[in-house]
Amino acid sequence: MATPFKRSALTLLAASLAASALFSTGAQAEGKISIAQQFGIGYLILDVVRDQNLIEKHGKAQGLDIKVDWNSISGATAMNEALLTGSLDVVSAGVPPMLTVWDRTKGKQNVKAIAALGSMPNYLLTNNPNIKTLKDFTDKDRIAVPAAGVGFQSRTLQIETAKEFGDAQYKKFDDISVSLPHPDATAALIAGGSEINSHFSSPPFQYQALQNPNVHKVLSSYDVLGGQATFNVLYTTEKFHDENPKTYKAFYDALAEAEKIIKADKPAAAQAYIRVEQSKLPLALVEQIVKDPEIDFTVVPQRTFIYAEKLQELGVLKNKADSWKDYFFEEAHGGAGS
Repeated sequence: MATPFKRSALTLLAASLAASALFSTGAQAEGKISIAQQFGIGYLILDVVRDQNLIEKHGKAQGLDIKVDWNSISGATAMNEALLTGSLDVVSAGVPPMLTVWDRTKGKQNVKAIAALGSMPNYLLTNNPNIKTLKDFTDKDRIAVPAAGVGFQSRTLQIETAKEFGDAQYKKFDDISVSLPHPDATAALIAGGSEINSHFSSPPFQYQALQNPNVHKVLSSYDVLGGQATFNVLYTTEKFHDENPKTYKAFYDALAEAEKIIKADKPAAAQAYIRVEQSKLPLALVEQIVKDPEIDFTVVPQRTFIYAEKLQELGVLKNKADSWKDYFFEEAHGGAGS
């Protein structure tokens, strides 16, 4: 399975981004935006934006020529570091990592979410036939996640663990979690024979893994959250939002248009995913995923406040949000979010 950037180069990319931040001074000038996404069909809205040059299109509508710098990084930790050092303007990750950086920067950089990237379930998968529920995991098992202890999958697992074992043990499975990009974790799960026998996966990787008869689902993130819920979000600093109003508007409008494009022609959106991600997945499989009724490619946040409430109760977040609008910039407030 190919990706836009070799994963072996991610460390070098993160290092170069951090180094460039040391030499950056002054405000970001209007007409430039650097964006980072992770791997998977959860970023289809961004893939369509990129494929159709929608940021540039909406920039020109305002008389602005926008230069867009696209990057791929695995893991929320690297995303947040790049954003806070000023190496990137906009980053993407699951709802919990966004909430963590919102919490830590409140009153300082004031990081908030721009928009959702869609609602889709993430499956906890295993090739261990003895594991049917969370209670069946032992110290000998290993669960692959993109960012152990802090990413979307880990935080979702922690919330479910708190339900099953009590709040005091919400980190029970952190010790058997291993940070690994989704493509590598999927390969390990399908191949078998390695210490990685489980994977809290995401589309399209979970669909690919479940084609193997030795892999089965233990849990869905929708089970934890009570229904359809936002997976990934885009977020930025107050500084970028306030100092680049035209660029920001062009970006938000591009996201909204990409949502409409996907919903109008899902087969074409599947083709855009394969083009941009340079994916080797069969087109039929990608179309199946895009058409899955469990998935909604929308910029409107859904059930994000469940994370805000529960993570604050567990002590992960210090600041209490009164509603989802506290951690989304005002451009997103017009929709029926949650």
